[in-house]
Amino acid sequence: MKTIKTALMAAAAFALPAGAAFSDTTLRLAYWVPATIAPASAGIIPWAESVTEASDGRIQFQLYPAQQLGAAPDHYDMARDGISDISWVNPGYTAGRFPIFALTEVPFQVSDSIDGVRAIHEWYMQYAEEEMPDVKVCVFHPHAPGALHSKAPMNTPEDVRGRAIRPAHATMARFISQLGGSPIQVPAPEAREAIARGTADAVTFPWGSMYDFSLYDETKYHLDMPFYMSVQTLVINKDAYNGLSDEDRAVIDDHCTPEWSARMAEGWHADDMAARDRLIEDGTHTFHEPSEDEVQAWRDAAEGVLNAWREDVSGRGSDADAIYDSYTEHLEAHGARY
Repeated sequence: MKTIKTALMAAAAFALPAGAAFSDTTLRLAYWVPATIAPASAGIIPWAESVTEASDGRIQFQLYPAQQLGAAPDHYDMARDGISDISWVNPGYTAGRFPIFALTEVPFQVSDSIDGVRAIHEWYMQYAEEEMPDVKVCVFHPHAPGALHSKAPMNTPEDVRGRAIRPAHATMARFISQLGGSPIQVPAPEAREAIARGTADAVTFPWGSMYDFSLYDETKYHLDMPFYMSVQTLVINKDAYNGLSDEDRAVIDDHCTPEWSARMAEGWHADDMAARDRLIEDGTHTFHEPSEDEVQAWRDAAEGVLNAWREDVSGRGSDADAIYDSYTEHLEAHGARY
């Protein structure tokens, strides 16, 4: 195992920028998406490059994309256990483990990912030490609010009944089940095959994923509303962080801010919006913008998910009402409440 790990590290070495000194520290940064798509190319990688630049080359990274060090749901534990020094984590991939954070997954809450992630960063850091005590939580990284993409029109909550849908995370799976649909749990790279084979009728995905995972020719109908969010977070192994010099910890701290969360979200948002425009220009896709009554019907249908979230959080001994009120107050303060 150690030999394999060493070989992976050597193969994935992050090159020194021109003119940089040899590094004092090399950190292993693991993420589960391909290096070529926007979450990495416009978010994770620029973050790492900025850390290297700000530390005058003292901090370097070995990057492990596409689940090289472990499966997507394992990335939190990988950082906790030191398999990686930093991991890009989707908390929604481990149902029930982070109940407070799961509020970010409840549909029809957030209208904008860039302003929204500033609010989410400020809000969740009140609870991060309680809910993710094994790691240092650094930044948060959402896509633009995602949509429902389907093989046939699915414009109202009633249209979900009897349909099989690939959900983005555990909360969306719960929502689909409450609507009478069947969640089909497959990794994002396998979603196209599930649609093509008829295993799934629809997906909840960011707009950019229509091209990242080649779904544009399988799902021709789109519910054009901010349907849901999936928020990833960069978490750092505590020993790796504490082992840095004071100067280098300050560099990391400067990159673990609401401003950096927003900066990382900008690139993914731009990619999502460009993909949406491309689908519109294609001319073979149908976009349904719901009426006010339809929006309200979706909101009403999602009350069951919010109530289930309250039960989950209360069952852990936390004040669900206070947590929810704080969440909405932060969203409203940043103009990101849907």
